[in-house]
Amino acid sequence: MAGIGRPRGLDSQGFIEREGALGRVPGVFRPVVAAARDRVLDVFGGRLHSAYLYGSVPRGTARPGRSDLDLLLALREEPTETDRAEARVLDEALDNEFPQIDGAGTLLVSRAQVLSDLERYDLGWFVACLCTPLLGEDLAEDLPRYRPDSVLARETNGDLALQLPRWRARVAEATTDDARRALVRGCSRRLVRTGFTLVMPRRQGWTSDLHEMAEAFGAYYPERAAQMRAAAVAGYEPGTGVEVLRSYLDDLGPWLAEEYARVHGVKAPRPGDQ
Repeated sequence: MAGIGRPRGLDSQGFIEREGALGRVPGVFRPVVAAARDRVLDVFGGRLHSAYLYGSVPRGTARPGRSDLDLLLALREEPTETDRAEARVLDEALDNEFPQIDGAGTLLVSRAQVLSDLERYDLGWFVACLCTPLLGEDLAEDLPRYRPDSVLARETNGDLALQLPRWRARVAEATTDDARRALVRGCSRRLVRTGFTLVMPRRQGWTSDLHEMAEAFGAYYPERAAQMRAAAVAGYEPGTGVEVLRSYLDDLGPWLAEEYARVHGVKAPRPGDQ
């Protein structure tokens, strides 16, 4: 239990507490998690180092029929195209079999990538703080503790300027309602999380709730608060209107990317960055 006056999401020493636990998985989602666990072992076997849940299911906030199942698999070697194809088949099977989830998504990484110096404050932090161990040896044991500081802010979300052109291309390609809805959801969530980590070192604390993130951001940037609150709503209840995406690309996104770079700097480049 958090102590009196302790910022939410931090332990008594000011480190970000790991969110989520298998014990918090709502009962309706436990059959899905059990099936995912067994099938991951069947598909990846000895190639698998460890598997994790993340998102609303292990946080205990998932909504039946509305929430998706998010998995991260750390393989012993770099994932191959065959591995990715098998993960997509696994996701589709889980989605088709269990109506309580609205899709499944499996992120494949390698053990070496998680533990690399380049990813220490991005993917490493993600595994250590936002992922719940499901199978194998927990990589968090080989990672540091994390504080909500400017280094973490920069390395997690300091690449928004690179994302905006990619979003623009995806908007042009999104020709169905489902594609536009997925894009609105993803872009909205990314903007809210970027807005939150922009102010995180000043605010201190951690949350994954989009509405709480938007409110924390708005306390420091009141002139942009309404936009961020609207993005939080769209992150949970996305529509299909491209005008929302255009407002992100033409206004909120560019402003946020520039302000982020001014305050925290730019994220270290990754292989494949343009």
